[in-house]
Amino acid sequence: MYKLSLKTPGEIKIMAQGGKKLHQVKQKLVQSVKPGVTGVELDHLATELITAAGGQPSFQMVPGYHWATCINTNDLVVHGIPNTTKLKTGDVVGIDVGMYYHGFHTDTSITVLVGSSTASTQKFLDTGKKALNKAISLAKSGHKVASVSAAMQTTVEAAGYSVVTALTGHGVGRQLHEEPAIPCFVVGKHSPKLVVGMVLAIEVMYNLGGSEVVYLNDDGWTIATADGKISGLFEETVAVTANGPVVLT
Repeated sequence: MYKLSLKTPGEIKIMAQGGKKLHQVKQKLVQSVKPGVTGVELDHLATELITAAGGQPSFQMVPGYHWATCINTNDLVVHGIPNTTKLKTGDVVGIDVGMYYHGFHTDTSITVLVGSSTASTQKFLDTGKKALNKAISLAKSGHKVASVSAAMQTTVEAAGYSVVTALTGHGVGRQLHEEPAIPCFVVGKHSPKLVVGMVLAIEVMYNLGGSEVVYLNDDGWTIATADGKISGLFEETVAVTANGPVVLT
């Protein structure tokens, strides 16, 4: 049996303060995505912004990881290490960033286009946003994790894409990764019930092609699509409250 870390209304208020600051960091990073910019430059900016906001980069607190962000370009799914490759028009870039603020982590991700887009790529990204929003709307006390997971899976698959089944979202709070796991796909018959005080990093990870993923190289972090097709990632930190789901980021 896993151990839940339920948050008090006061703790959720602190997480909301940190989450608001992290949202602002994310927006500034998105505004900085343009042809010629590198992942390292985005990562340095993230560190500066998080520090200026009074927080610490959550990801730098993970043993063995030294960056404030994960930058996932095109076929990278998650845990992409920021590098010096310049972004070019037409790239799809996922930015994953977390902040530790007054004792609590928040975590958020977004995928954006570099420069102009095609209609097909825009549809792909819009599907991820839609799937995440549907999932968040179901993060209510009394519902099960499976309801949240099903919303992501059905939305993605209805559009002709695949959800990633090797990775999941998670609880978040005093630790960056807490129970329960929040898959973006339905797993078995048994599913944890959502209760007031849970805070969840709800994360839709999905691919243009098949669902299979692989470690890209020997860095121990970077995970890419097995077929080389693009991947998308959208994530928000969401509190389960007596008044329904509240997006903290």
